[in-house]
Amino acid sequence: MKTLTLLSLSFLMVLASCKSEPKTSPTTEVSSERSIPELIAEAHGYQNWSSVKQITFMFNVDRDSTHFERSWVWKPKQNEITAISRTDTLSYNRKSMDSIAQKTNGGFINDRYWLLAPFNLMWDANNYTFEHTESDKAPISGESMQKLTIVYANEGGYTPGDAYDFYFKDDYIIREWTYRKANQEEPSLVTTWEDYVKINGMQISQSHKKADGSFHLYFTELKVED
Repeated sequence: MKTLTLLSLSFLMVLASCKSEPKTSPTTEVSSERSIPELIAEAHGYQNWSSVKQITFMFNVDRDSTHFERSWVWKPKQNEITAISRTDTLSYNRKSMDSIAQKTNGGFINDRYWLLAPFNLMWDANNYTFEHTESDKAPISGESMQKLTIVYANEGGYTPGDAYDFYFKDDYIIREWTYRKANQEEPSLVTTWEDYVKINGMQISQSHKKADGSFHLYFTELKVED
């Protein structure tokens, strides 16, 4: 597979630009005050994110016989990013991006979402609506799980109007998810959430696989500094 095709794949789930303040949707509330997105974020250690000074990770995709990788160094407090590929290294600040940095930042948003989607439920809270289903059949395992469906606003960001279904049990840890482009009924991509590792109080899934084994997205060289 050519690099361009694989890059398109890696951009498949790029989301709307992140927000910084959580919200509580009027449609679903639990535990008197905390919403389902908040409970999921907390279960994955969102409360520990404020102490993170730097996070480093390599984003990998194996599809059939091809492999794609790129690395990131992110200093969230400074909003500074370093993108590292096999051919180039680029550092930029997200507050002042030129055209090259903006293009690179699309890849960062994509890869960061795969890594920290539970936290994006908080960061993006003003940019989506959600619905909670108490029991539904998970698409890969077939197990009965809770489901959170979020639908992004139709304007702004990289993929406006897209929808995501998160499947989780009573511990609020994500086990599977579905991406549905433009909120269409049929899934565009369905993968597992597995190989969790606990780092600095945060639960991070390092591996996502399709049911037929043809697609494996995973993270290596994961480091968090606080």
